Amino acid sequence: MSTAPPSPPRWHRPMAPRRADEAHRVATPLELLYDLVFVVAIAQAAAGLHHALAEGHWQTGLVNYAMVFFAIWWTWLNFAWFASAYDTDDTPYRIAVMVQMAGALILAAGIESAFEHREFLVVTIGYTVIRLAMVPQWLRAAHSDPARRTTCRRYAAGVTAVQVCWWIAALAVPDTAYLYVWMALVVFELLVPVYAERAETTTWHPHHIAERYSLFTIIVLGETVLASTLAVKAAFATGHDRIQVLVTAAAGLVVLFSMWWLYFDRPVHDLLTNLRMGFRWGYGHYLVFASAAAVGAGTEIAVESIEGEARLGPVASAAPVAVAVAVYVLSVWVLQVLPRGRGPLAWAYPLCAVLVLASMLVPWTLAAIALLMAGLVAWTVTVNHREAARGSAT
Repeated sequence: MSTAPPSPPRWHRPMAPRRADEAHRVATPLELLYDLVFVVAIAQAAAGLHHALAEGHWQTGLVNYAMVFFAIWWTWLNFAWFASAYDTDDTPYRIAVMVQMAGALILAAGIESAFEHREFLVVTIGYTVIRLAMVPQWLRAAHSDPARRTTCRRYAAGVTAVQVCWWIAALAVPDTAYLYVWMALVVFELLVPVYAERAETTTWHPHHIAERYSLFTIIVLGETVLASTLAVKAAFATGHDRIQVLVTAAAGLVVLFSMWWLYFDRPVHDLLTNLRMGFRWGYGHYLVFASAAAVGAGTEIAVESIEGEARLGPVASAAPVAVAVAVYVLSVWVLQVLPRGRGPLAWAYPLCAVLVLASMLVPWTLAAIALLMAGLVAWTVTVNHREAARGSAT
């Protein structure tokens, strides 16, 4: 009777591709720690957006937020998809991932300077540490996976080339032109996976990817939890209208619960059926994550407006949370509702987004948004119940 050969020692294993249909594939403790480290960067980005908008610096605040959040999102995304295909959990792999975590903390440390002084040097250093730590990982995969050697080498070369360009931009491009160069380099970053995967698709796992994105969505939604907590604290610590502050805090929680419900309404792994859907779904989550984190910043501004601390008018104080929620609803609609067909939910999401935007023109904006979001959840539940009943009847 033959026995299976013993597995290589954990200190080093061939970085062979994992099966795309592997059973019981879930997030690892190392991936959860990786996400936890990124919480710091997300919190810094949301805080920077909050302060910029509260001071009336809309244009610079939004641009800086978009730039910083891209660095957070893109580094997280690349690790998530690589790990889905090549997680060996051996010593070199763990060390490389921990180097990436150190880079994430460096990135987070530079976010304040990016918002206050438009100084992106520290952010660029952290970003480079995270990205270059992926290069030896891709080269290891190229060595152990002959079928996808070209794909892995393209990733390694693409990541290295774009990082060189980032440093040229950071050191040689004047501030007046940096935004345009940044947009060009973002395009190049997005094209690296498209070019690499054309050779041979990596064996990413649909269930695993869906879970990783779900966990990160919960993390960015945590910014709204913090904002609501601060609102309650402010209601009891100051002499302002406590009723209005508490209603605002409660409305913020309803919005949070509704956002969670809409995103997790159905399992999404069945949507990740091919590489094209993977790119659409994976890249589209930039708006999901960025808007979810921005809802927390908008909620804090709404509370500060009640307390008289914001320097904004009523509409300007309500706009950040309204726009963020509307973008979130539309993003979920495009990524998770429309791919399932144009049923009764197809029109409800954009209608809700339009009404959320209009709510910034009325008093008690956040309460109005909470009612709209709760209504969308109720309609979603009703539609799902009808479809389930119809399916069981047939």
